[in-house]
Amino acid sequence: MKRFRAAVLGGSGFAGAELVRKLLLHPEVELVRVAAADHVGELLSSALPHLEGQTSLCFENPTPEEAVAGVDIVLMGLPQKASIPVVEAALESGAKVIDMSGAFRLRSADQYARYYGEVHPRPDLLARFVYGLPELNRDAIRASGLVASPGCFATAIELGLLPFARAGWLSGSVECVGITGSSGSGVTPSLTTHHPTRTGNLRTYRPLTHQHTPEIEDTLTAAGAKHFRLDFIPVSAPLVRGILATSFVKLSADIPEAEIQRCIQSAYDAERFVRVPASRLPEVVGVAGSNFAEVGVVVGPSDGANRVVTVLSCLDNLVKGGAGQAIQNMNLMLGLSESMTLDDVGPFP
Repeated sequence: MKRFRAAVLGGSGFAGAELVRKLLLHPEVELVRVAAADHVGELLSSALPHLEGQTSLCFENPTPEEAVAGVDIVLMGLPQKASIPVVEAALESGAKVIDMSGAFRLRSADQYARYYGEVHPRPDLLARFVYGLPELNRDAIRASGLVASPGCFATAIELGLLPFARAGWLSGSVECVGITGSSGSGVTPSLTTHHPTRTGNLRTYRPLTHQHTPEIEDTLTAAGAKHFRLDFIPVSAPLVRGILATSFVKLSADIPEAEIQRCIQSAYDAERFVRVPASRLPEVVGVAGSNFAEVGVVVGPSDGANRVVTVLSCLDNLVKGGAGQAIQNMNLMLGLSESMTLDDVGPFP
């Protein structure tokens, strides 16, 4: 018999589909409830055809209190506003929570209002959530019952820059371009995500105002960056899965190239899900469908005082940038092996 019981809320979307797929395979966690606003009463395979014959669970539309009843942990792929009542109910029931929305990623209610365009309804809860980047906050995640899983762009960019922040080298402004697949926009199509208008197109959106910017700045500052600011340009690309982030970091010319390479390599030597490729640069096809991320650097020439280091980082936005990282956090919170159900390296190509 499995030791823990889990519910997934927002289970008919792309991230929800990944959560359900991983949990159905989990040897220690039983998926007992999947909630969605649509397909209520229908088998999961009605919206997620790859689950045909894999489960008899049907989509439910429970109240927040019903959603958390009788479970050890709730994994939410809900909009910000919808996640708040569930958190409140979980605090009463004692269920642990992993929130994949942006509701609790920031420490500042003012920053939330600026980037999400609305006043935070429960600013008193912001400080109670742990930011769910295991490579930075593993011990705190283990000890917490409330975890805010990072955004997909945020995870990719943070993993690329985190070694420099920890080394005390990251300061001032960093420019970054992040290219993402269409699944990051969610399951409901729009003009900019509809296949005929996206398949042959590259398009910039929310330049310098993307909502993942403040969580990246908060996270890297907490890790050791000084006076850090991110100038971030996101780009939608004609692929379904994957993010490739290219960040331009100005470092002192006094830091040798070999030391820069060692900084990246040693930061992730002991990390299961972050790789530094030895013979190539990071690429989406190396991580698509998996919980792995890749990081690499190209060190530019010195101008006497500084040099520009190009940091490349990539991941699957639905797995390491979404549901896979949520499962990684869940495993930590429940005292299980962190990599449980996450070791699949994904398909090629």
